[in-house]
Amino acid sequence: MENKKRVELPERANKKPAEDLGSQPDTLVWGKNPVTELLKNGAGVDTLLLADSMEPRAAGYFTALGKQAGAVVKRVPAGKLQKLCGTADHQGVAAWAARIQYASVEDLLAAAKERGEPPFLVLCDGVEDPHNLGAILRSALLCGAHGVIIPRRGGVGVTGTVMKASAGAAARVPVARVANLAQTIRQLKENNIFVYCADLGGEPLERTDLSGPVALVLGSEGAGPGALVRKLCDGAVTLAMAGGETGVDSYNVSVAAGILMYSIMQRRK
Repeated sequence: MENKKRVELPERANKKPAEDLGSQPDTLVWGKNPVTELLKNGAGVDTLLLADSMEPRAAGYFTALGKQAGAVVKRVPAGKLQKLCGTADHQGVAAWAARIQYASVEDLLAAAKERGEPPFLVLCDGVEDPHNLGAILRSALLCGAHGVIIPRRGGVGVTGTVMKASAGAAARVPVARVANLAQTIRQLKENNIFVYCADLGGEPLERTDLSGPVALVLGSEGAGPGALVRKLCDGAVTLAMAGGETGVDSYNVSVAAGILMYSIMQRRK
């Protein structure tokens, strides 16, 4: 696999500020317009609550919006929603803000620099199962990654379920949530970081150089990394499987993540 040398870019004078809506762990937002903006701006939503009396078309719209934002969607009695919000003006919808303060990509790179280490980042391309994301965050913390990057759309955010599945790691490893994962990969490559994705048909792990500045991309459950993301990566790495008919064609994404991150940690010593 050919490694192309990249030119280091100077540090940016103005860093992108971290998103702050998620820094208030018990913030409840209600009303159609406020909740819509919260879901669309990528700040992160833990749980979306919809009144069981909401008109079906509106309920369908918010359900789709919530799932796209990675929120858990629950239908609740209107009376319970009124009690939670403390008002009858909730318009049938409320949302709990995500439980962490998201970092920026620049924050993750700065963390690596402060530790005097080459960057080690993990990117999740559409991981939708909160238990998988929680396990990935736990492995990232234990293997010394400087941070995890997730998309604002098409993947789960750091919800309460993710926090629980990570055994608290989600509150300790920095997580950046970005609008465009492909553009983020380009940014990392401009900063002389080599990007590899976990994908079937890639080079065997033992033949892939995962030392130095590296970012590991993990695809969605079943589908793997998206076509554009796969194309932008410097290469793909795959894990060997036992021969014979097993009835299963790939590792669970969180299992593969743990194996690959452990291998990266070992090579960095």
